[in-house]
Amino acid sequence: MRAIWKGSISFGLVNIPIALFPATRKEDLSFRQLREGDLSPIRYKRVAEADGEEVPWEKIIKGYEHEKGEFVIVKDEDFEKAKPEATQSIDIAEFVDLADIDPIFFDKPYYLEPQKGGKKAYALLRDTLKETGKVGIARVVIKTKQHLAAVKPKGDALVLELMHFPEEVLEPGGLDLPHDEKLGKKELEMAKSLVESMTGSWEPGQYHDDYREKLLKIIEAKVASGGKDVAGPKAKPRPTTNVVDLVAVLQKSLAESKKKQSTGDSGGKKKLKKAA
Repeated sequence: MRAIWKGSISFGLVNIPIALFPATRKEDLSFRQLREGDLSPIRYKRVAEADGEEVPWEKIIKGYEHEKGEFVIVKDEDFEKAKPEATQSIDIAEFVDLADIDPIFFDKPYYLEPQKGGKKAYALLRDTLKETGKVGIARVVIKTKQHLAAVKPKGDALVLELMHFPEEVLEPGGLDLPHDEKLGKKELEMAKSLVESMTGSWEPGQYHDDYREKLLKIIEAKVASGGKDVAGPKAKPRPTTNVVDLVAVLQKSLAESKKKQSTGDSGGKKKLKKAA
């Protein structure tokens, strides 16, 4: 892996030289849009809404729509004035309990690798975070964008996880959510029993992106057959739970879960999409 950024972590007077490496990768399949008939790739033109004329790159400027249909021009020098200072440093402002941070704030993780002369201080910060259950909250500038970030321990590594700023996180206020639903004691006890019977240890290797794997098989079969269509498995629709039958559904689910446990069947765990 190649480092995407080099700098340092600082807390108090401690300064640790580090390099930043991606901790995740996208596994999306890439497709091109083609013209039916000759499979010619389709390109898009930049056209003006006013007259449909194509606009060359040198004639394109940026504008902010402050009111519907009303724009103010933002020039390169305006972006320069607002650009945060690139200090090449992850400055930890404070330490907070990891349990106090809503997971919705976390966005994208990166591994931190200590550079020459930084291993001891790196290990000191990592082990201190492990023992205290805290994470370091910092601001960091990567390329030209400022990010809120958390420095977290993960095994032998430190992870820098970019975070959303509070104004980027939406509240569920406009959703029609249940508030005063009356749940029976029997329903709650059965639901708890079902959760307990389905509880296991976190083993991420058993979860796969079923859609991507099936689509790849279909593509490979098409390539092998010279582009001919191939049949795919038909998905069976799952019935929705009728609120009236909730107790019956819980009873049936609990019985099936216990049956799988007694037969040692681990295939009942659902496969989920990997996180992007």
